[in-house]
Amino acid sequence: MIHDEAFEQKLIAWRHHLHEYPEAAFEEEKTAAFVAERLKEFGFDVATGVGRTGVVGTMTCGSGGRTIGLRADMDCLCNTEQGEHPYTSKVPNRMHGCGHDGHTVTLLGAAELIAKKKDFNGTVRLIFQPAEEPGKGAMAMIEDGFFERFPVDEMYGLHNWPLAPAGTFQVKAGGFMASEDNFEIRIKGKGGHASSPHGAVDPLIPAAHIILALQSIVSRNENPVDPAVVSVTELLTDGFHNSIPSTVTLLGDTRSTSPEAQEIIERRMEEISRSICAAFGTECEFQYTHEFIPLENDAACAEVAAAAARKVVGAGNVDTNAKPIMVSEDFAQFLNKVPGCYVLLGGGRAGDAEVYTCHNPRFDYNDDVLETGAWYFYEVVRTRLP
Repeated sequence: MIHDEAFEQKLIAWRHHLHEYPEAAFEEEKTAAFVAERLKEFGFDVATGVGRTGVVGTMTCGSGGRTIGLRADMDCLCNTEQGEHPYTSKVPNRMHGCGHDGHTVTLLGAAELIAKKKDFNGTVRLIFQPAEEPGKGAMAMIEDGFFERFPVDEMYGLHNWPLAPAGTFQVKAGGFMASEDNFEIRIKGKGGHASSPHGAVDPLIPAAHIILALQSIVSRNENPVDPAVVSVTELLTDGFHNSIPSTVTLLGDTRSTSPEAQEIIERRMEEISRSICAAFGTECEFQYTHEFIPLENDAACAEVAAAAARKVVGAGNVDTNAKPIMVSEDFAQFLNKVPGCYVLLGGGRAGDAEVYTCHNPRFDYNDDVLETGAWYFYEVVRTRLP
């Protein structure tokens, strides 16, 4: 990587601007306009409004017939920022708490490098996606005819990872990021006075048994070498301190890295919930929805990504056998259609007393890796379209 101070400072200025004016899922009008303006300045053909607020920039060089896509997400969290830097969010209940401002600027930086050098042979499409946080943006673009209007042979993306040292890359062929499924278990009993439990049908008892029993799915039903997580995150009742409730609702999510694991979790959750409710004389309503599919990297594309990363940061800073992580990414929807690879770019700051991970209200993207990410995307283009 050739460090360019002026280039880096430009990226930082762009990132701070977007950080100050975050926009949530499908609200990214100003962000999309900022992106489209930069792409046009660089000479890309630009399409806007793809999947409602998405932007696609296209550039062809040489006579090569291969087309690759590079993707960044643009949306923010609906959260209140607690950071103390001078460029904190100016928009109430909106903050870039996952680093999508950095992702957007990283790809814009790559756009400038690609356009200035024009040393590739084929077509590059830059995809700026809306609404990654709720897992709806990739499908919105696909349903808007993305692959028919902007065909690609392969796609590449990245996500910052504050738990790894800045300037390192993690990549893995196969399952790399988890699905996310949401569930709601509603247990109906008969409320009553806390002094007379025999006159009620207490739904809290089966609820407690269900919470504990659900953990047996990962420990006893799933293959121990396949990562999976089942988390009950909310327990809601219509009771109060001296009243047994009539209804208890359990909410939460599950994570896994394969469709087979998803099927086992859903099936066993419903069997366990209904059986326990029946045993305690209560009714059970079970709902299970699939929000994110597992993200699986193509082996050949993972090699391309690793080779590009080595060119930028050196082989010693690229882990090609990274452990899967249980967060979810709707970039997986693109990879369900074409081969591709998603990598993690380390963003940890050396010497920080405390690490703020993504989705923490004090999280802030590490500006030191903006240029690194831009050069990575550029090298993917150079590696894949020589």
